[in-house]
Parts: sequence; C-alpha cells; structure tokens
Amino acid sequence: MANDGPENAMQVPARTIPAPAYLSDVARAYLMPQPPSAPYPAIDDVAGWSAYVTAVDQAILPMLSAIMAQATGEVEERVADGARIFDIVPPGREEGDRSIVLDLHGGGLIMCGGELCRLMGVGSAARLQRRVWAVDYRMPPAHPYPAALDDSMAAYRALLEERSPGEIIVSGGSAGGNLAAALLLRARDEGLPMPAALILATPEADLTESGDSFHTNDGVDPGLRSLMPVNLLYAAGHDLTHPYLSPLFGDVSGFPPTLLTSGTRDLYLSNTVRMHRKLRAAGVEAELHVTEAGPHTGFPGSPEGAEIDAEVHRFLKDILSRR
Repeated sequence: MANDGPENAMQVPARTIPAPAYLSDVARAYLMPQPPSAPYPAIDDVAGWSAYVTAVDQAILPMLSAIMAQATGEVEERVADGARIFDIVPPGREEGDRSIVLDLHGGGLIMCGGELCRLMGVGSAARLQRRVWAVDYRMPPAHPYPAALDDSMAAYRALLEERSPGEIIVSGGSAGGNLAAALLLRARDEGLPMPAALILATPEADLTESGDSFHTNDGVDPGLRSLMPVNLLYAAGHDLTHPYLSPLFGDVSGFPPTLLTSGTRDLYLSNTVRMHRKLRAAGVEAELHVTEAGPHTGFPGSPEGAEIDAEVHRFLKDILSRR
C-alpha cells in the first residue's frame, strides 16, 4: 500500500474487527466498544486533573463494588512510614500459610486509590487465596513521582520486618505492574533482598509508549488509550526513560521468578512481551501467558479469566514449595 508516513511505516485500511465466536459470552462482552473517554486536562491544570480523577473514580466505584460483592475478607488498615496499607486476610486461607502478596493496584498511576484500592485488594486476596497487603499509594496531581514508589518501598520494608523474603510475592497490574517492577529495581539498588516471586499483569512498564502494540492495538483495545499526558503528569519533569519510571529500561538481572500476563488486543501487549524477553535475556525464570483476544483488563469472571487465575495459582504453589 502507499506509504506517506515515516520510513518503514505501514498504512492499513479501516476495517471491522469482530469478537471471535469461540470466546465465552462473558469474554465477548468485554470486547464491546466503549464510549469515548473525557479529554485529558492540560498538564499544569491541577484542579482539572483532580476533577478528572474524582469523576473517573466515582464512575468506577459502583461497577467495582458490584463485581466484588461476593469477595470478602478481614481488612485492617496499617501505616508504614506514612504509607497507607490495607492488610487483607481472605476466608478459607490455608492454615499455617505465611505467604503474603504485596499488591500494587492499577489505575494509570493517578486513579483507584482509597476505597477502590481496598476493593481491589479484597478481590486479589479472594482470587489468590492469600493474605494481601494492598498499598494505597499517593498519586498525582498532588503527589507526583516518586511518591507512589516511595510508598511502595515503605510497605516492602515494613513487610520484610514481618516476613522472610521467601514468603513475599510482589504483584501489580497495569500501573501497579510499573510500580512492582520499579520497586524491585530500587530495592535491589538499596541493598534489600528480592521477594520469592513477581507477578506482572499487563504492566505499564514503558512510560515512553515505544512498543509496537501502542500502534497496532490503538483503538482495538476497548478500554485503554494512550496515557502519555498522564505519564508526563506522573513523572513531573523526570526523564521517562529512567528505570524507576520505565522499568523496561532497567537492569533486571537478579529478579525473582516472574509471571507475566497480557492479551492479543491489549494496548500494553508490547510492554509485557518486551519485559518477558528482557527478563529471559538476563537469565531470570519468567513465563508469559497471552490470552486470545484479551484486552487490557483481561477477562475477569469468564472461563478465559479462570484459566489465567489457574496459571497464577500453579506458579505461586510451585515457587513457594521451593522454600
């Protein structure tokens, strides 16, 4: 086809992309087109960003509350060097199990704090059947980088006072995946031990958005668009290529066994695939699971989502049995 863009760029025709018929009904519903998102405020519009975050969080809360209605657990609030943590113990946890998951929530590095963080933590504890520390880290516009990473580090240090490294799993999805990987880079730089394992669910590992899927899946992923204005707000003038901001560009040697998940329609598919290859090149034990037609959110509550949950359970059981 004609190419009027940059060298080696490809133009493709407009086309209709159906949801595969072989997916479950629940999964197919996730692929329905979503209403256009509200425009981002100007980078220096603090009031505008605060209103944007509040509006999105309020829109998400009823939906997430309904999804998590069946998930229960004992929740205790903690504070570690100023960082707020929800300590969650799910019912039915295996007696004597000392493993614990340090969970870093998603939300584009600006959303899903407070009650949303608590709900997501309860959901993680129920899904993993393990005790969870969900970190309610500070976020922009009031608290840009490195506040979220500082809070994550404070929680990890506090957890190391209560558990051996071999009992700790660090987990993060999307923006939380960014923080989870950055946490391990900084922990290693500061001489702290690595946890037993790392789980990265479609991680926002590259704030420069340089991966191929930022082009190929733009408009195909029904629930995610470029977050570049948000990334710049979060970075607050710092270089987006710094490994603490974009862990994909860090030295990942010495990382613990890592499980990564994504989907073929995920805008962050390239982030996940490239991070997996980086870990493998560094000699790290890493496995990648890509869900057919999966968007950024995956397919929670579907048979396809249950398959990924089973892989995570198997991975954790295997890693923790090595202690």
